[in-house]
Amino acid sequence: MTAPTPLHPLFDHAEARWERYGPPPGGADHLPQVDVAALFDFVDIEYAALRKTCALLDQPHRGTLVFTGGDRMAFLNRMVTQELKGAAPFTAHRAFWLNRKGRIDADLRLIVLDDRVIADVDLFAADRARRTLDAYIIADDVAVADASQSLHRLALHGPGAPAILSSFSSHVAGSPVAGIEPGGVSVVDVEGHRVIADRWDSTGDIGLELTLAAEAVVPVFQTLLQAAHQNAQGHTGVNPRPRLRPIGWHAYNVARVEAGTPLYMLDFGPDALPAETGVLHDRVSFKKGCYLGQEIVARMNALGRPKQGVVGLKFERSEGADTSPASVSPLPAAGAPVFLDPLPADGKAAEAVGTVASGTSSPMLGGVPVAFAMVKQKHTAPGTRVLVPCVDHPDAQPLMRPATVQSTLAFWSRR
Repeated sequence: MTAPTPLHPLFDHAEARWERYGPPPGGADHLPQVDVAALFDFVDIEYAALRKTCALLDQPHRGTLVFTGGDRMAFLNRMVTQELKGAAPFTAHRAFWLNRKGRIDADLRLIVLDDRVIADVDLFAADRARRTLDAYIIADDVAVADASQSLHRLALHGPGAPAILSSFSSHVAGSPVAGIEPGGVSVVDVEGHRVIADRWDSTGDIGLELTLAAEAVVPVFQTLLQAAHQNAQGHTGVNPRPRLRPIGWHAYNVARVEAGTPLYMLDFGPDALPAETGVLHDRVSFKKGCYLGQEIVARMNALGRPKQGVVGLKFERSEGADTSPASVSPLPAAGAPVFLDPLPADGKAAEAVGTVASGTSSPMLGGVPVAFAMVKQKHTAPGTRVLVPCVDHPDAQPLMRPATVQSTLAFWSRR
């Protein structure tokens, strides 16, 4: 059973707006949905903190697997799509865990420590991944445990993230936080609590994913907030120290879509093949040895034509459109059909060529709507024009908005 975030009482006191995350109740895994804080303040204020200073995000929708034993690295290297041979301690690697049909059972971020490997997964894929991986342990010195209830995940996003964490922690092992590079891992102590930080820039700005014991979440969260607040008092001039603000899912979602970061269970899922995700080469090594599902992945790569794929859609800006991320003027919604532009002129019903997975208004593009969509392969070429029904609110009549398939999933980058 999933548990509410340890921060639930604190967030209730702050009058957070909650939303449910997860598949509908009664799904295949029979897990209840989990409450995720969506907003604490106006979404554009929270978004601005992420882009300008530092934002602190709670992630109760993430799960954790822990691999131990002397054969853990060799076992994982035989199982997952990424090359892990020679992976050094205190590094992080992204990989898929596939089933025999080459479909994605889990999207993993593997955090290699000196005595274990921690895997960050979607909460609703954690138990399935544990069971299916455990089934392949025969004579190996390795054990896999689902630690989703004992370990919790927070994140710091924004240019000030390394300074915030390094200012209020002491270094224990791995990369120093202040100079941590993408894929680097640092172990720090925050007021007596051990925190594992790995860098993954999922929003286009610096991102530090924090793994810590569930009982440490409240004191670490409060320490970071209080220390950052005190740090900001009385500072004037051109370069005051970074400040920090708690943010909800909505602000993070705007930033990660802008940055071109599709997520498992939202933009692609257990029925998808790696070649359909838009992140194939970030998760899959074509130079390593065998792993489960490799034959299908290799064949698909050789043919080069999966049936469908995740693409980025950039919409044309409406005259007088609101440029703030809080704008709801009209935006593509998850599940909306994607049609070719123009629609049939002979009165025939248009056939959908895809489905929107995630959509938002991009502040960095002046409020232009952007989206990820799963689209039939023959319509994924950059420059393809499509139409998507968008609405201002659930009771409104949909407005067909034109959009263009982009050459990459990223709509904006600070680099």
